[in-house]
Amino acid sequence: MASVRTALRELRGAQKSAKGVSLYSRRVNRPVGRLLAAVSYVLGLTPNQVTLISAALSFAGAAVVALAAPSWGLGVMVWALLAAGFAFDSADGQLARLRGGGCPAGEWLDHVVDCAKLTSLHTCVLIAFYRFPQAYGTEGDGWLLVPLGFQFASVVTFFGGLLTEKLKPKAAPGSPAAAPSKLRAVALLPVDYGVFCMVFLALGGGQLFRWAYAGMGVVATLFLLAFLTKWFRELNALPR
Repeated sequence: MASVRTALRELRGAQKSAKGVSLYSRRVNRPVGRLLAAVSYVLGLTPNQVTLISAALSFAGAAVVALAAPSWGLGVMVWALLAAGFAFDSADGQLARLRGGGCPAGEWLDHVVDCAKLTSLHTCVLIAFYRFPQAYGTEGDGWLLVPLGFQFASVVTFFGGLLTEKLKPKAAPGSPAAAPSKLRAVALLPVDYGVFCMVFLALGGGQLFRWAYAGMGVVATLFLLAFLTKWFRELNALPR
C-alpha cells in the first residue's frame, strides 16, 4: 500500500489549473485537501465517500447555526466544521485524479452536494435570525430577507459559473494552461467560500455577525453582477 508521502508526491503533479481560483483556495484549501486526499487514498476511501464526508461536516455546521443560541464557542465550532467540509470538498477531486480519473456520477454528486451546502447554510442563517432575534438584533422582519438575498446571489453565481465552463469550448489536449493571475486571486477573496466561513467566527458578537454577514451578502451580489456580465460577453463572443 502506498504511503501518504508517496501519494502527496504523485498529487503534486496532478493538480488542476489555479486560473480563476482565489488566494485562499490556492494557498490554504487545496494544500489541506491534498493532504486529506493522500490520507484517504492510503485508507482506501473512494472519492464519493470523501464527498459524503464533506457533506456531513458542512451540513452539521449549518445545522448548529440554526439550532443553538449564538456564542463565541459556537462560532469556532461552526467555522471548524464548515472549513473542514470545504477541505474535504477539495480532496474528493484530487483523490479521483490520484486514482486515475473521476466519473460522471462522482462529478454529479460533488456538484449536487455543493449546491445543497450553499442553500442549507443560508437557510440555517435565516432560521437563526428568526429564532434568536434579540441575540442577532433581527427583530424586524426585513432582516430575514438578507439570507434569502445572499442565498440567491450564491446559487446563481454557482450555477452560472458551472454552466459557463460547460458551454465554453474545451482546450486542446496537451495545450499549456494559462498562467494564473495573482491579482485576480486576491480580488476573488471576498467571494471565496473559505473566507465566507470565517464570518461565523463572529457568531458570539450577535449584531457583529449580522452586519458582517450582510456585508458579505452585498459583496456577493456585486460580484454576481460582474460575473454575469463577464460570462455573457465571453459566451456571446464564441462562434455560432
